[in-house]
Amino acid sequence: MAGPAFRAAAVRVRVPATSANLGPGFDTLGLALGLYDDVVVRVADAGVHIDIAGEGAETLPRDENHLLVRSLRTAFDLLGGQPRGLEIVCANRIPHGRGLGSSSAAICAGVMAARAVTTGGEARLDDTALLELATEIEGHPDNVAACLLGGFTLAWTDGGAARAVRMEPAASLVPVVFVPAKPLLTQTARGLLPRTVPHVDAAFNAGRAALLVEAMTRRPELLLAATEDRLHQEYRAPAMTESADLVGRLRAEGVPAVISGAGPTVLALAADEGEADKVSRLAGEGWTANRLALDAAGASVLPLSAGPAGGSPGSESGSGSGAAVGGGSLTPGAGRAPGRSGDGPR
Repeated sequence: MAGPAFRAAAVRVRVPATSANLGPGFDTLGLALGLYDDVVVRVADAGVHIDIAGEGAETLPRDENHLLVRSLRTAFDLLGGQPRGLEIVCANRIPHGRGLGSSSAAICAGVMAARAVTTGGEARLDDTALLELATEIEGHPDNVAACLLGGFTLAWTDGGAARAVRMEPAASLVPVVFVPAKPLLTQTARGLLPRTVPHVDAAFNAGRAALLVEAMTRRPELLLAATEDRLHQEYRAPAMTESADLVGRLRAEGVPAVISGAGPTVLALAADEGEADKVSRLAGEGWTANRLALDAAGASVLPLSAGPAGGSPGSESGSGSGAAVGGGSLTPGAGRAPGRSGDGPR
């Protein structure tokens, strides 16, 4: 069987940041946020060349070890064959190691771009297969489901196959993320979780997760109760004491606040723009507070001439049309370092 043909033109993929768990929905619930990475991929004659701007520009590998490239390669295998070479340009705005889905964004960008540059790619790799592939690479479906589908998602596995349902979050909600200066490895956070939990705690979280679906979509006034958790945040607190303290202070003020994903970023769900203004000022020093839009589109293939992506650097607001390509970051020190060499996993 002949391998696939590839399009000569470059493709551009935009992928949103995501917040997983949202309190009780461990490894299941996710929310897409209006902060984006952009990736441009073109099939080349030979080799792999990667240009990176923004988050991770100083540390990410610029070879086959980059998670984006590994995701591209895995998808190309399913699509029937590998191109001779790749030229890749990354404009990264999603902070790394902060619990905002940067690895899921890289994975989703890779599999989406591979499908887009392959002639007949959507017929060879449909949306269901795309979710399954991204989950296989990531290891759990919560972030990749929200990244691919946008909105508020509930993801699960059925016989090893990933499945997801997308829901529309209440339009009035305004996510506020508090990003600390220092990252935390997901493996570190996961390593703190116990192998078993009390039945009463599992039952508690089951009830809160069910309530959270209602609160996120129709009754946001229930969010404070709906975001309570007994399965993971208290166990991870020793690795992120400042984040745990901030969650406690925000919740004491009546603000639905949780650890975003594996942390250490804190996510607060403000009822409206006015509350978001107040919430943004509650963190104090050592945090970058950012109001973000809810992302409805999920991962998208866009024209190369598409407008700038959202999430402006160091500000207290963000939307789907903020920072220009190549600029914009939620963490200090993000820069630009084009070339071929580098180290450190995404």
